[in-house]
Amino acid sequence: MHYWDGLAAVPENPAPSVVTIGNFDGVHRGHLQVLDQVVSAARGSGATSVAITFDPHPRVVHRPNDLQEAITGYEEKARLIEQAGIDAMLVIHYTLEFAQQSPEEFVKNVIVDAVNATAVVVGRDVRFGFRNSGDFGTMVELGRTYGFDVIDVADFGEDRRCSSTWIRESLREGGVREAAGVLGRNHRVHGEVVHGFARGRELGFPTANLSDEVQGMIPADGVYAGWLFDEAHRRWPVAISIGSNPTFEGVSRVVEAHVIDRPQEQVEDFDLYGQFVTIEFVERLRGMVAFEGIPKLVEQMTQDVDRTREVLAAVPADPRP
Repeated sequence: MHYWDGLAAVPENPAPSVVTIGNFDGVHRGHLQVLDQVVSAARGSGATSVAITFDPHPRVVHRPNDLQEAITGYEEKARLIEQAGIDAMLVIHYTLEFAQQSPEEFVKNVIVDAVNATAVVVGRDVRFGFRNSGDFGTMVELGRTYGFDVIDVADFGEDRRCSSTWIRESLREGGVREAAGVLGRNHRVHGEVVHGFARGRELGFPTANLSDEVQGMIPADGVYAGWLFDEAHRRWPVAISIGSNPTFEGVSRVVEAHVIDRPQEQVEDFDLYGQFVTIEFVERLRGMVAFEGIPKLVEQMTQDVDRTREVLAAVPADPRP
């Protein structure tokens, strides 16, 4: 997939394209339906399939105090969009100046002049241009003016429309299984393994602690069963803890994963420090609580590991690195 970092990176005189526009946060099942139609339409007409997205998210620019975690980081988003079969991803650097464009200016500058679109694939709820004043009807009218077709995509979902909002709501409550149903895959975060307080190692449960700069939305505090993928794309079963370690009166929120069932020869020399790893969440086991003393904590951690083993035996991991 070609990655165009800004409008200036798009080649001059580009080939005809079929385009879609969106933030694609999470690249969930609804997004994948849109991307699939883009790919199908492009292949049917011999055009290039293009996904146009924004960095930062427009919400961050217009409401800087209303910080909301991205479900996926941009590297993960690009990987998932490429996996959907898209030929090129255009990332537009979103600024207040860019946001001043009228709907027609946006369409002419980006969709027509920059990527030479012959068709645009969007949902009926599409909004674009100054103060989101452009809608689906506007896009159809501009398509007639500038010579491109508009293909609408129906909402995806049975009882409820698949959306990034639904995924965030689920993750805030620890509902990683529900989030997986909307995403079409298990939720993942990515980060560098750093040194922690070594409390887990002292208790017999060494953990890989992620740095504060985690890419992807961190679910609610608690203990989860999941998988860890290291830089060599090896997959490890893990019991994941998210929280501030209340038994030790911690303050900072930490994501740490205890790898279970390692081969005996790897127990001593297993080292993930400095690696950029992926943690995949399968099921929430319990909430985060403070225990009255170390023995009770160790007893519960042993139960968590046993339960993790049971969960992962029944629910295989997504094999992708």
